[in-house]
Amino acid sequence: MAQADNNNAAASATSFETARVGCGPRFDSAMTPLVEPLSPGLYIVATPIGNLADLSPRAADILSRADAVAVEDTRVTAGLLRHIGVKRPMIPYHDHNAEGMRPGLIARMATEAVALVSDAGTPLISDPGYKLVRDARAAGHAVVTIPGPCAAIAALTLAALPTDRFLFLGFLPSKQHARAEAIAEVAAVRATLVLYESGPRLSACLSALAEGLGDREAAVAREITKKFEEAVTGRLSTLAARYADAPPKGEIVVVVAPPEPPAPASADDGDAALVEALTRLPAAKAAGEVARALGLDRKALYARALELKGER
Repeated sequence: MAQADNNNAAASATSFETARVGCGPRFDSAMTPLVEPLSPGLYIVATPIGNLADLSPRAADILSRADAVAVEDTRVTAGLLRHIGVKRPMIPYHDHNAEGMRPGLIARMATEAVALVSDAGTPLISDPGYKLVRDARAAGHAVVTIPGPCAAIAALTLAALPTDRFLFLGFLPSKQHARAEAIAEVAAVRATLVLYESGPRLSACLSALAEGLGDREAAVAREITKKFEEAVTGRLSTLAARYADAPPKGEIVVVVAPPEPPAPASADDGDAALVEALTRLPAAKAAGEVARALGLDRKALYARALELKGER
């Protein structure tokens, strides 16, 4: 039995080690952490969107072993690194300096492990990180993702709206005309819409959505993962009125329901469409056109088209 127990223990240790590969620090037989250098390349690391406990063990491990960390704001990432008890060289990489900083970061990836983080959430979601990934791949460097929190996905789970199809819009334009055009572009999309917004602009954004999309069901999610997390649901017009005189602080996620499916076409609809189509087409083609447009039975429409031609 002792030998069997030893074998089982060895098997368990092997399984434990295998399970940890690539997912966090590894340990020797005395359970001492084995600090191994990361392979050169780009590591895309998702960080918490509010609650620091959401940082995954794998993300913490990658950040602790990276040769450098590309960050939006050094002050924000410094706080995160203090939380996990490490210090790493930080390189500012954001909207205002990305073009100038990118070549140097790409060059470093040939021999160093460079981690990319945003201030909160998953990099590349509504930020310029995709260009860094594109150039890293073009240079032949390895690109590894370390997934984790994302405000857009978290808001979808809170909104109680359909999630089988959704479209992420980022931030809508701030100017009224450009915002209306952007909304009009997606008005017919049969998917739940997800967008980011700031507190001071929230009510105007919700009003514009109601005007451009119709008064759909929606949700406003804020303080996600924090103590006062909330998701307020209702019609777009109702939500716009709620926040008109009390704009919330911080960044917010707005989730909007897809458009209602069109009402089924009636026999009268079919007749009206057939009468118009028969002025241009023979009965068979007219029936086919109307069937595709209204979702009605083609054979029944063809029979009705023949009747209408007879009446005429």
